[in-house]
Amino acid sequence: MRILIAVLLLGTMMAWAADGKLTTEERAKAIKYLKDSQKEFLDAVEKVSDAQWNYKQSPERWSVGETAEHIALSEGLIFGAVQGALQSPANPEAEAKTKGKAEFLEKILVDRSRKASAPEAIVPTGKTRAEIMKLFKDARAKTMKFAEETQLPLKDHTLEHPMPVFNTLNAYQWLIYVPLHNLRHNLQIAEVKASEGYPK
Repeated sequence: MRILIAVLLLGTMMAWAADGKLTTEERAKAIKYLKDSQKEFLDAVEKVSDAQWNYKQSPERWSVGETAEHIALSEGLIFGAVQGALQSPANPEAEAKTKGKAEFLEKILVDRSRKASAPEAIVPTGKTRAEIMKLFKDARAKTMKFAEETQLPLKDHTLEHPMPVFNTLNAYQWLIYVPLHNLRHNLQIAEVKASEGYPK
């Protein structure tokens, strides 16, 4: 009887895992990434002086403020990809096309040795510090609420990434892309702050 119950429970757990919804572990991971990346970002920028906020190592490098603006602008754009994936029909090849992509994102996005050019929509335009911080906090609150509450089958819906290295990502992978991208640029802020000419 115990064996039968165990088999039935295993079958039920497999059904839950196969319905495209987030597992408890996946949801917890997404929320932790969102909280950790937000804390790290806010700790890095909230006490910098105006001189530190605007300092650039060279004309082609971003300042702390410009990097912060890029992070804030990116939050909405990437979360838009989550919504875009969910608005598309369920992809019958989702599992095959996205297998291992979460782990790939976790590895590649925080690797600052790989450089990338930002799309025009998320290139800094000179917003004020107050505008940037409000934009970031409002967008992150929206992303966090979604991560905590969604019951949608995120892993059944996909959206293509414009860069071939990523190809097809499901909505859950787009969701963790938000904080992983944040962490990547937190590292960029740390690089600016560690540079020789950074104001004390």
